Amino acid sequence: MAYFRTPDGCSLYYETIGFELARPVVIFLNGTLQTTMYWKVIAATLKPEFRSLLYDARGQGESELGELPLSLELHMEDLAALIRHLELGPVCLVGLSHGALLAYAMARRTPEAVSRLVACSIGVRAPIRARLIVRSWLKIIERGGLDTLVGAALPHVFGEGYLLRNSKILDRIAKTIARRNRAPALEAHLSALAAYPSLRSMLKKLDPPLLVMCGSDDPLVSVSGAAEVAEKSGGRHLVVKGAGHSIPVEAPELFLKTVSQFLSGRWTDMPEAL
Repeated sequence: MAYFRTPDGCSLYYETIGFELARPVVIFLNGTLQTTMYWKVIAATLKPEFRSLLYDARGQGESELGELPLSLELHMEDLAALIRHLELGPVCLVGLSHGALLAYAMARRTPEAVSRLVACSIGVRAPIRARLIVRSWLKIIERGGLDTLVGAALPHVFGEGYLLRNSKILDRIAKTIARRNRAPALEAHLSALAAYPSLRSMLKKLDPPLLVMCGSDDPLVSVSGAAEVAEKSGGRHLVVKGAGHSIPVEAPELFLKTVSQFLSGRWTDMPEAL
């Protein structure tokens, strides 16, 4: 556990796993409601083959919000500064949702710094339902607070199968997510999203190999929208059947196997749907 101070003085929390080994580095990038806790089991499982860097972006988990207005540009600057601080060479990026958007933006801007990229649960042409859901989250947290927001978000960030399998502990899951977040920081994050550049405007052929993963039961990202990101970026697209927005926790074994194969370069025979 360590902290890194950005050039503007914001303290960011990070953890390293397996850094005693001379292995390629994978950086895991959180989604909106996530912290480093989300990735720990996955990173530990990858340890024989990879070193892992987990960090909380501004306002997430143990990191400070800072004084500057949040933006995708600022998140990219923070990530680049952390990579320089740790003196890392080309890295693999694995991001979910907001983290996947950040990973894509980094690979687009500095392709020489990214060796491979896994982008989970992002797509273009978001359904109107998805846009209304995300827009409602800001109003919910402003009027009802953090606990109310997390409870309202559960059906949107997890697929039906996961919700059914965990129906008896959903309250505990919601309380855990709420405990790891802070209302003012989450409000700032949700407010900032409106000013982000659209993913469609960023699409281009990427130099680093790209894998786009999406769930077939994700109300926030359409399969066709995720496929378009992969196609226009020169990457591959995998659909995880029955999964929602949170693929790594909904299909952990499949996610680990797929990501490990892809990051190791053993991905040419992977099917288009799993």
